[in-house]
Amino acid sequence: MTYPAQLVELIEEFQDADDQMERLEMVFEMADEVVLIPIDDWSDHTRVVGCQSEAHVRVSLDDGKVLMAGAADAQLVQGLMGILTIAINGSAPAQALLLSPEFAQEMGILKSLSPSRSNGFRNMFDKVMLEIRGLVE
Repeated sequence: MTYPAQLVELIEEFQDADDQMERLEMVFEMADEVVLIPIDDWSDHTRVVGCQSEAHVRVSLDDGKVLMAGAADAQLVQGLMGILTIAINGSAPAQALLLSPEFAQEMGILKSLSPSRSNGFRNMFDKVMLEIRGLVE
């Protein structure tokens, strides 16, 4: 699969990390990439079901490009949102829908996470893709 340039760069940065702890620190830093949803706007509609933390995402279109916003009560989860934000924000919906969660495996972040966090990332990814589909159908 051909990834957007910003995601290719991020994958390479994570692959260059020396160990799992460095990758985790990088994930924490990605939390700043998230366009935040205010807590007052959290709802059952924005909730990521199956995530160990309280996590919320919302997807919209801005001039025909995907815009993801999110928030979580755990910085690690918000960092994972930041990675997904970099992967899809600014993409055309059709391009975003081509993305598979395998990019996270290529980055090496999944082996740095507990199984429940990895599962939560997959649930977040699936929710975002479902929302994008809903915007274009």
